[in-house]
Amino acid sequence: MKALSMTQPWAQALFLGFKHYETRSWSTKYRGPLLIHAAKNFPKYAREFAAIERLLGRGESRIAGGAIIGKVSLVHIWHVEELIGQLSGLERRYGDYSPGRYAWEFVNPVLFPEPIPFRGALGLFNVQESLIAQNERSEQKGFGAMTGERNET
Repeated sequence: MKALSMTQPWAQALFLGFKHYETRSWSTKYRGPLLIHAAKNFPKYAREFAAIERLLGRGESRIAGGAIIGKVSLVHIWHVEELIGQLSGLERRYGDYSPGRYAWEFVNPVLFPEPIPFRGALGLFNVQESLIAQNERSEQKGFGAMTGERNET
């Protein structure tokens, strides 16, 4: 299954309902299910943004990093110029809508009960579907998340 790494707290915002688009400098022809990987790196600007959002009641006190946290469906990619006038102020706060960028539209977000530790990658990358299925079975049995390895394909 395809996956995309995102910096926190923007990854978590997809599952809290604050964000429906992820802005990128690049596009892809891929459409369909997409795992969301929360990057391990949590730079200072992201920590500051997360702290402000928590104060505004829009953030979690603990957010996962270095893990797959959920899945979405990628249904469309827009040029930001096509979309910018239709966005709420909150949505604009959660993305870089500079001219020339792309807004990836996500629907049907599903946050996993437990993050699945996993090493991310740049661009879209592959994750063995068996890892996700294994985690779902473990959650049903109450064993917690299973550890995965990076898929090099």
